[in-house]
Amino acid sequence: MFCSKCGEQNSDDGSFCKKCGAPLKPSSQKGGLPSESATGLEPNIAGMLSYGLGWITGIVFFLLEKEDQFVRFHAMQSIIVFGAITGIQIVLAVLALATVFFNILGWIVSVGTFALWIFLMIKAYQGERYMLPIAGEMAERYT
Repeated sequence: MFCSKCGEQNSDDGSFCKKCGAPLKPSSQKGGLPSESATGLEPNIAGMLSYGLGWITGIVFFLLEKEDQFVRFHAMQSIIVFGAITGIQIVLAVLALATVFFNILGWIVSVGTFALWIFLMIKAYQGERYMLPIAGEMAERYT
């Protein structure tokens, strides 16, 4: 069961969160996630939609969601990951004007970004707090 206040995973038989002490509410949803976030959506749906338009929807969900740490984590990870990728793609687009190598590299980054986007949305939908190296740790710190 996940704490609706801090997002910490707790045993299913506990009454209070082992991290923040908030009362735990049993949920019928898979993985013990709370049944609804402040956005009015189930947390796994809100987490998945945080990746929908990359860093843009990440910002929207991060600003809208004040309580649910699961949604805030995925929103912040979306901002960090897809913000960095957007910067990389801009640099590659400028460099592609000079040589074909950077144009090809830009296409490779785009295909990899698409695969990562699908992967992260699936993980969030499954209710998993999947942490990417570096970006996941940063997102954890800022949520």
